Amino acid sequence: MTTIKLHNTRTRQKEVFTPIDPDNVRMYVCGPTVYDRAHIGNARPVVVFDTLFRLLRHVYGPDHVTYVRNFTDVDDKINARAAQSGRAIGEITAETTQWYLDDMGALGALEPTHMPRATAYIGAMIAMIEDLIAKGHAYAAEGHVLFAVDSYKEYGRLSGRSVDDMIAGARVEVAPYKRNPMDFVLWKPSSDDLPGWDSPWGRGRPGWHIECSAMSDDLLWEKPLAEGRLSEAAKKQPHTFDIHGGGNDLMFPHHENEIAQSCCAHPEGHFANYWLHNEMLQVEGKKMSKSLGNFFTVRDLLDGHDGMPPVPGEVIRFVFLSTHYGKPMDWTAKKAAEAEATLRKWRKLVEGVEPGAVNEAVLNALADDLNTAGAITELHKLANAGDAAGLKGSARLLGLLTDGLGDWAAEPDVDLSGLADKLAAIRAAAMESKDFSEVDRMKAALLDAGVEVRMSKAGVELLPGPGFDAAKLEGL
Repeated sequence: MTTIKLHNTRTRQKEVFTPIDPDNVRMYVCGPTVYDRAHIGNARPVVVFDTLFRLLRHVYGPDHVTYVRNFTDVDDKINARAAQSGRAIGEITAETTQWYLDDMGALGALEPTHMPRATAYIGAMIAMIEDLIAKGHAYAAEGHVLFAVDSYKEYGRLSGRSVDDMIAGARVEVAPYKRNPMDFVLWKPSSDDLPGWDSPWGRGRPGWHIECSAMSDDLLWEKPLAEGRLSEAAKKQPHTFDIHGGGNDLMFPHHENEIAQSCCAHPEGHFANYWLHNEMLQVEGKKMSKSLGNFFTVRDLLDGHDGMPPVPGEVIRFVFLSTHYGKPMDWTAKKAAEAEATLRKWRKLVEGVEPGAVNEAVLNALADDLNTAGAITELHKLANAGDAAGLKGSARLLGLLTDGLGDWAAEPDVDLSGLADKLAAIRAAAMESKDFSEVDRMKAALLDAGVEVRMSKAGVELLPGPGFDAAKLEGL
């Protein structure tokens, strides 16, 4: 069996991945807060952990991997959007959840095994909070319930920071009901105009961090245990699953708080054995920001924005995978154009070919801490060697060259023979007059329209290429 190595944030080392139960590999990844379109930074962890999901399925078998990614559908950002728009909260979350699934599907992301919504787990959250209070790890104050950070001695181990450092570097909410500035909210009161549920502490709603602890424990421990789907080996590590992932912006405080809650509620467990975090995304070398005009959503790219042509989902995925998940990624128009050109060549090469076995070098690259950049280098080697079957089968392990993502690469149904004849005639005249200005003008216009121009002694050939726009040919 292929040996997978992963960089474990908690130990700060690359480790051999040894699942608790090879027949039931379990992974949890923090999902979106559904109040608006996902921007391209939100999409990076989706592509990263979708690729890991594919690798785990390949190594352990599709039926032996459980992947959970949640939807946060109760949150102050959602409440604010509802107040701003005058729309019902349920309407907003239903719409934006579907937007998210559509947009991530366009990037070739498989749907996780489970996609729980926070509002379906309020009862489980209340039960966990009650348990934390009973064990002395949380306390009620003025309608709130707060986790007592100083009750968990390991707090800060994941991010490698001391509590004093975290207080200095974080925006800590100052509240008179807190015993410690770092204590965080498990439950908070709701006014009549906000979503709320009855609880032992009054009508209210959960804090953000508690939902992932409750949902992961239910779907990756409690339900499998009740349904008899946990092996004896798994039972020896109670309330523990294999992999927890997300962006490194979640490491503190979200993941730190998840660990504290879960390990205090279930001290016999470890919560998650391996922690993976992807680095952040920039645009053209700068942090993505609305003020800089370089902030855009996945849907903006897919549909085209600000006069820019649409970027196919497969191209977006390729660009993301071209950088190792542990390194900052820079989205540039140049990278997108290069990715599109590569994928067009590859799709022409594999057209009509049945996918072959996954190439060992590609698999080994992915198994080495998800080295997608190295895997793509190996795909280039397969393409250069003309191994169409190997290329197709291996690329699919990365979610590339799949049937579902291929529509964008179909050649446009357009006849360019007339323009080819015209350019050939202009070229012939230029050969006589030695004035090639008109040739250059027409060639530049064709290239601007996304037409690949091939001129040789045999004649002129025009092919629709990346970013082909038939409307730009009307003046020719």
